Amino acid sequence: MKEIVEYTDYRKYIQDYYDERKRCSAFSWQEFARNAGFSSAVFLKYVCEGKKNLSIGSAGSVANAMGLAGYEQAYFVLMVSYAHAKSDKAKRAAFEERCALAKAHKVHVLGDEEFDYFKSWKNSVIRELAPHMPGAKPLEIAKACKPKITAAEVSETLDFLVKAKLLKKDRNGNYHQTDKAIKMAPVEAVPLAARDLQRQMGEFAILSLNLPLSERVMSGYTLGLTSRAFERIKKETEDYYRRVVAIATEDDETEQVYRLNVQLFPMSERLGTGKKCVSSKEDKNEKGCL
Repeated sequence: MKEIVEYTDYRKYIQDYYDERKRCSAFSWQEFARNAGFSSAVFLKYVCEGKKNLSIGSAGSVANAMGLAGYEQAYFVLMVSYAHAKSDKAKRAAFEERCALAKAHKVHVLGDEEFDYFKSWKNSVIRELAPHMPGAKPLEIAKACKPKITAAEVSETLDFLVKAKLLKKDRNGNYHQTDKAIKMAPVEAVPLAARDLQRQMGEFAILSLNLPLSERVMSGYTLGLTSRAFERIKKETEDYYRRVVAIATEDDETEQVYRLNVQLFPMSERLGTGKKCVSSKEDKNEKGCL
């Protein structure tokens, strides 16, 4: 069975624990539930199936039943707390507390670096800028950013990117990307951090409306869609992103760092089936896709 810090879903951890015990003995859901103090013989089975939720109050008892102690027990309780969190802020706090707990015991949490990377726009922008500004000091890189940031923020970001192995520094003090592109890891908390990044970039997109048309590409469509059409457009968008990344990575040189946002989201409640697909385009003086 994997180390507990490799899990983000407490249900999966409970299921793997049960499967491991079952493989080696005549362990049953009834025995498991009894050890954890539940009267229902199938309660934990239903928890694993998503039919029931484990409360934060009973998380410690389940952890004891699985033989967890010390930071492992605390980590399990934090996984349950994360699942119960109602807001992104609460989820973020539970995840960061989990990471801090693991780091205090010199254990790596899956998704930790990825989570930190997506928390701030500075990480992605400086990851693109620094390799194409050889010999530049942090202050020069800071002045090249939009919006402007401090030299101290650049230094902190560069240190993180090197530590996370997203940049490497050569003997001359110049930075190089370890990979051409970054793909989001399949960790529950990473998309949570990515939503923060998308909010930040969305705010910058609004500010960019003040730029001349020669420096930006924006337009928008309002569409009436069926579920089938939505899935097809979603697939087309994913394919489009892959083609864009392929084009962007053809050249080794960079002249300027850009952000590309493609957004498709509902503007009404679901009306039912069989609706005709219609569209209207706004901002006809501009070209491109938003």
